[in-house]
Amino acid sequence: MACQSKQAGGQTVLDTAPVVDTPAGALRGVREGEANVFRAIPYAMPPTGNRRWSPPKSMSAWEGIRDAQVSGPACIQPPKAPGLYYTDPPEMSEDCLLLDVTAPKDAENAPVMIWIHGGTLIWGSSQTEKYDGHALAERGVVLISVSYRLGALGFMAHPELSQESPDNVSGNYGLLDQIAALEWVRKNIEAFGGDPDNVTIFGESAGALSVEHLLASPLAHGLYHKAIVQSGYLYTMPELRTANHGLPSAEAIGEYVAAQLGAEDLAALRAIDGENLINRTAAAGYMPSGTVDGKVLKRQLVDTFDEGEQARVPLMAGYTSGEIRSLRGLLPPLPESPSAYEDDIRARYGEFADRYLEYYPPGGDADQTRLDATRDVIFTWGIERMVRQQAELGQPSYQYYFTHSYPAADEAGVPAFHASEVPYVFGNLSNNPEFWPEIPNTLEELAVSAAMLDYWTSFARDGVPASPNGPEWKTFEENQAYMEFGDEPRLRHDLLPGVHELQEEIFCRRREAGNQPWDWRAGSIAPPVPVADIPSQCARTRDQE
Repeated sequence: MACQSKQAGGQTVLDTAPVVDTPAGALRGVREGEANVFRAIPYAMPPTGNRRWSPPKSMSAWEGIRDAQVSGPACIQPPKAPGLYYTDPPEMSEDCLLLDVTAPKDAENAPVMIWIHGGTLIWGSSQTEKYDGHALAERGVVLISVSYRLGALGFMAHPELSQESPDNVSGNYGLLDQIAALEWVRKNIEAFGGDPDNVTIFGESAGALSVEHLLASPLAHGLYHKAIVQSGYLYTMPELRTANHGLPSAEAIGEYVAAQLGAEDLAALRAIDGENLINRTAAAGYMPSGTVDGKVLKRQLVDTFDEGEQARVPLMAGYTSGEIRSLRGLLPPLPESPSAYEDDIRARYGEFADRYLEYYPPGGDADQTRLDATRDVIFTWGIERMVRQQAELGQPSYQYYFTHSYPAADEAGVPAFHASEVPYVFGNLSNNPEFWPEIPNTLEELAVSAAMLDYWTSFARDGVPASPNGPEWKTFEENQAYMEFGDEPRLRHDLLPGVHELQEEIFCRRREAGNQPWDWRAGSIAPPVPVADIPSQCARTRDQE
């Protein structure tokens, strides 16, 4: 990196704005404390006009020095209702394939962490204050934060889009954006002081799902070397042309969306203003998702992990104890009575009902029961499954469980809620959305954050999470070890014993039947578990565990 000089009042003064000369072109950033920050760097051509719904295309190197001091627009997204995760509406554009870089000012061969934001694949941006990377840079990490296409612009498939593709596929554009960003980082990160051979991808919620997609996609393999999954989930994806697992095909979903918009063909879809299109598709109920297309995503995520086809890299993965407290729209209704609840569970879960009722009993706190059941269906099963299967590949695998809370979150009834660990990972305890329960600026909260920053950045550095502010973090293989982040980090073993095994058997039965999705719904909104008409492979699961 270099600094520029300029004339001021007839005198030469030092301009501390850092300049880097990358293969993509020269960039002028801004010095902020001990970090150099470069914002709104384009990593691909704008996906506008006829490039809407096409794979990202690399850019030619620009001439001169490009300004990278000001935040850029977010990808187009619909309005968000006020609530815990609400942020002020950002500037938006289809020209949004941008990334930010925060690097130690004297970085050289530093580990690189690439953050993929969450937001249900509908909302979010790399240009968000809560993802400020200064605390990570202070620990010697180069942080990249990536924006990618969202909603229907990022994930919709359609027969006409498949026809114009040389691979005869469509959808997954937002995932292809993420892969393009990884490729850009590999080619350009050395100019910022980063090591292209030591890259960790990490994300939370839909960002964690994106990390799982990247673990599964053969197109991304080799572009990163470690992965962190924060509150990820193994969901059922639509297949490109085949209705399966209780879902219509992705192309059929795209045709439905086009019909709802009154668009007779692809040209008509591309003629709709981007913001109008996103708002109308969201209003029509379109939910973005990865697509099993045989190329970008070859199989369902669970099948990829079962076959051992995921990237063979060290993995850290975990979730929060109160995930669902801020996601109550996912909950089943409260039962009319304990007996009505038990009758309903027995009707839905059949041979699994006794075990289900053992973990999620009809007596006591009915709200806590449904919170636990929904959390375990979405997060407990998926996280432990990934950690186990990565360990089976011989890769170091680490599990965590975030139980930490603080007074404002307790008072709001959301202790250890979904995404509540993110400020601690980034060391940004005060850069949170308007309705986020305020984190007190105390030594206790700072200590939790310091420990998590230590573990996350040391994992990025050498694949082993370590902290002088906490105990040694053992791999999952060592007696199902996990790190609990409560008031302080504590190493524990066998998280929620028996829960993963029960959910694995139930989900295996749903997958085996082939006519049900295997995620999200718990208790009285879950479909009845299929009965095995012939000897089931799932019956052996418990013994194998």
